[in-house]
Amino acid sequence: MIAMPETSKGWAVLRPALRLITMMAALTGFMLFGQGIWVHAKAELAQILLERAFAETLATGKTVKPWSWADTWPVARIEVPRLAESAIVLHGASGQALAFGPGHLERSAEPGGDGTTVYAAHRDTHFAFLKNVGIGDDIMVTGKDAQAFHYRVTETAIVRWDQSGVDAEALGKNLVLATCWPFDSITSGPMRYLVKATLVPGN
Repeated sequence: MIAMPETSKGWAVLRPALRLITMMAALTGFMLFGQGIWVHAKAELAQILLERAFAETLATGKTVKPWSWADTWPVARIEVPRLAESAIVLHGASGQALAFGPGHLERSAEPGGDGTTVYAAHRDTHFAFLKNVGIGDDIMVTGKDAQAFHYRVTETAIVRWDQSGVDAEALGKNLVLATCWPFDSITSGPMRYLVKATLVPGN
């Protein structure tokens, strides 16, 4: 057990150490706060550049990279009209791609196609709005060929990443939006939040 100094001289010895600890805690907090702002700012700026690239893709029918060094490109736009939320989806779901937008998991179906289309994104940026999506909500997906598809949410689920039950070759025309769970966690974990939807007949 450490005895606390009882004299003013003892407190004088401790005061510089306490001041240093306080300064370090404040600096750490400032750095984490700044990092959080940077992540969100990068995500917002990226979506502006991705919107431009996707608009050019729709106009020309050609793959357009959002910036010269990008190893991914826009392949779709998803929209949830009730929430006034939208995001440009990127080819692939690598860590680098997910830093800038939702990613289309390779080997999953193309939008409107047979099977299951799977898009994944971070819970604190592009898919933060998934916590407000409910059963019956409409999700609109526009593919790189400018075709628009209307899906309706049928289910939400919390699953382990390795027990998702998502089948890319399932019967029907399905859509799954996936992100990490819980939404307010600051550390990564094994759980995922899924929003499942099916294509509305007539599309």
